[in-house]
Amino acid sequence: MIRWLIFILIYVVIDFYAFQAIKTITKNNWVHYLHIAISVLVVGNFIYQFTQVSTGRVLTPEKSYALGFLLTLIALKLVVVPIMFGEDVFRIFEGTYNRLFTKSESFYLPSRRKFVSQIAMGIAAIPFASLLYGMVKGKYNFRVLNYTLHFDDLPEAFDGYKITQISDIHSGSFDNKEKIEYAVELINEQSSDTLLFTGDMVNNLANEMDPWIETFSKLKARDGMYSILGNHDYGDYVRWETKEGKTQNLKKLKQIQEQIGFDLLLNENRFIEKGDDRIAIIGVENWGKGFKKKGDLNKASEGLNPDDFKIVLSHDPTHWNEVIVPHKDHFHLTLSGHTHGMQFGIEVPGWIKWSPVKWRYKHWAGIYEQANQFINVNRGFGFLAYPGRVGIWPEITVIELKKSPSIV
Repeated sequence: MIRWLIFILIYVVIDFYAFQAIKTITKNNWVHYLHIAISVLVVGNFIYQFTQVSTGRVLTPEKSYALGFLLTLIALKLVVVPIMFGEDVFRIFEGTYNRLFTKSESFYLPSRRKFVSQIAMGIAAIPFASLLYGMVKGKYNFRVLNYTLHFDDLPEAFDGYKITQISDIHSGSFDNKEKIEYAVELINEQSSDTLLFTGDMVNNLANEMDPWIETFSKLKARDGMYSILGNHDYGDYVRWETKEGKTQNLKKLKQIQEQIGFDLLLNENRFIEKGDDRIAIIGVENWGKGFKKKGDLNKASEGLNPDDFKIVLSHDPTHWNEVIVPHKDHFHLTLSGHTHGMQFGIEVPGWIKWSPVKWRYKHWAGIYEQANQFINVNRGFGFLAYPGRVGIWPEITVIELKKSPSIV
């Protein structure tokens, strides 16, 4: 209760201060009443949703939207407040100067300047509109990102081999069947040789996937589809009444993956063969710094030869730099996800690539190379918590493997 009271107090202070900009811009009482009504409605819904009992710590869609609208409104106010505060500092300085160095007989604050409030609201409108767009359109703004990677020791038969990677489906967050069906068709349009899914099919429970089994069962690839589990797939964020309930939930999720057509790899590997050539698909269970560490790369690599071309599926990219790169064996390509790119950032190819998630993850989106080994960190197919995406769009990755030309 004390935490809620502190939250409400901070919110009221921020809201009251930001409200001064609106009062300066317009004297229309209806605009003032509308601002107050929206502020009360948004924070009231947030408090209501977050005081409801739920099955786990991961947000339900209702809680996600309550959080999303609160973040959108707070973003508006947090941009306005420092500008208004800066103006107040100047007003106090001006009032003090007038009292001390002019003939003014009393101290008074100059009136707020309308143009300053207009500037503040204009700047604040950018994150406000962006977060709203992210919730309405951005979360389903699917992008296909194409990469070509060259390897000296790629088997000849796999020169030009195409891989599609998807990650972080988070089906429990979906609310638009038409958009998801479009995305599945877009995946199939890539006509890749194999489809690889790198974990987090659900938020909390296996039954979140029930409405989407038919849709995702339409996925296809010539040489099959392979998958692994992510940290959300184990049911760790649910308050289970019994251990058996958690076990059955995971069992059901594994069955769903099989029903869709994925070959789920649990610290094991498979070969894709073409004539005398082959590549190995290695799937490890989740291993993440600060998360569950069920991944066992050594176990997953059993039966492989040192000179096999190896592709590792590992949900969390921290596994790559902590375990995979320094491993005694060479793993050519690792495919990960997990970070979502924080679902918020700025990306302009060839110019800027930034997201707050970079302060948590060294490798958070796209292709990285180290010790002649590559990793692709997929930005995610779905969304979680904030029900939207801004600047970091849902991703379908297509990677073409190419054999490096011989140097004569």
